[in-house]
Amino acid sequence: MKEETVDKLRGVVRDCVSKHLYSSAIFFADKVAAFTSDPADIYMQAQALFLGRHYRRAFHLLNASQIVFRDLRFRYLAAKCLEELKEWDQCLLMLGEAKIDEHGNILNLKNCHVMDLDKDGEDHEINISSAIFFLRGKAYEALENRTQALQWYKAAVKADPLCYEALECLIDNHMLTCEEEVSLISSLQFSSEDGWLSSFYACLIKKYDHGSVVESKFRELETENCAIVNFSDPSFSHTLQNNIDLLACKAEYYHQCGEYQKCFELTSGLLERDPFHLKCTLVHLATAMELGHSNELYLMACNLVREYPQKALSWFAVGCYYYCIKKYDQSRRYFSKATSLDGTFLPARLGHGNAFAAQEEGDQAMSSFRTAARKKICPSDPLVYNELGVVAYHMKENKKAVCWFEKTLAHVPSSFGEMWEPTVVNLAHALRKLKRYNEAIQYYKRAIDLSAKSFSTYAGLAYTYHLKGNFDSAITYYHKALWLKPDDKFCTDMLTEALVDECRNGLDD
Repeated sequence: MKEETVDKLRGVVRDCVSKHLYSSAIFFADKVAAFTSDPADIYMQAQALFLGRHYRRAFHLLNASQIVFRDLRFRYLAAKCLEELKEWDQCLLMLGEAKIDEHGNILNLKNCHVMDLDKDGEDHEINISSAIFFLRGKAYEALENRTQALQWYKAAVKADPLCYEALECLIDNHMLTCEEEVSLISSLQFSSEDGWLSSFYACLIKKYDHGSVVESKFRELETENCAIVNFSDPSFSHTLQNNIDLLACKAEYYHQCGEYQKCFELTSGLLERDPFHLKCTLVHLATAMELGHSNELYLMACNLVREYPQKALSWFAVGCYYYCIKKYDQSRRYFSKATSLDGTFLPARLGHGNAFAAQEEGDQAMSSFRTAARKKICPSDPLVYNELGVVAYHMKENKKAVCWFEKTLAHVPSSFGEMWEPTVVNLAHALRKLKRYNEAIQYYKRAIDLSAKSFSTYAGLAYTYHLKGNFDSAITYYHKALWLKPDDKFCTDMLTEALVDECRNGLDD
């Protein structure tokens, strides 16, 4: 057959793939490979089989070719077939031996020659080694070896910062601390034209910095000019200001700051534009539950279960709905279903623990939160520790509660806002019950600095002064508490008692 005819058939195969006509692509790729026996054409045939979901057949074709042992692309595609077949140990064997350190640096990797198989390859390709490292990470994670998975994901994104999927796994699975995330991003070698990507990655990672620092990152990226110029109007340029992924990151930041209404309004607008943007959906669900929007949760859950019945997020949405309407047994059932579909989906584990805590089943709640904390390798997210503290406090285990609340606040920025006021108050309550009055008073005052209109804070501070024998201060803060809640019986009775005690104290003097 003439070379021009073969080239034409190769073009037909590529066109069939672009139009998702995989059976046609397989048919013509098979004929091209038969005519030429060219490794590039064999690879093209295997690609067509893979895209047509003929994984076993594609693997057999690649494995039968001796090139699989000499070429990384053949080896990678063969390993991808084994990934789809869920044969994880065989997948790792196909990828070959390699050693790596805890920072994602390669210590020992057998070299393989990479042929130029793609005759029409793009100028900018993701490094094949990066793709292989990422696949190693997925295999180790499937085998529940999270330590190795973590190291190979780091190696993948270090080998090529354009391997976004590796960074996504590290972030979404909470595999790094805040400091480790910052260190990893700063270590990546971006090309000069990819400066915007460095800024974008900085917005993806955990957002526990000072608020102004986080907001400046968003502003920097929103004004980043991607240098695509409209030649009919050179003054016109494009930015990422309205990009849904970036705005979803901003919504996540609002949620972490406790600005739930602001977050809900943003996610509602984003989901109108892209109704099944799953990352935005997760933040929207969490915010709707905080605001008690049960109707919204019901509609979201119905849509997600219909469209994505095999995703943990869908059943998490159902659990959120039942939790919101206080049907905690049903909510636990669906949170459990979510974790059975994806054991790394931590929001469902936290929901499971919260449902137990809502029914005052402290031991089960503590177990759920500890499981979440154990699986959440990142120790810098304070939310899990806060939940453990709340459960311990309700179980009257005040020493444990103090420990968990202190650990929570240790992982919150020094500039933390009103969102963490309840944690500070709970810590003060626990310290008071342990008769550590001076420390309790310090935390009550810190809580007042965060929110000056909290009745429970003033009441707790007044009672602590009362127990300490400082009746004058107790009377002052009982008055402040009653100004916020005039009909509170406890403060009214204790104010009367404090006045009597103060009079007695004056007479004794």
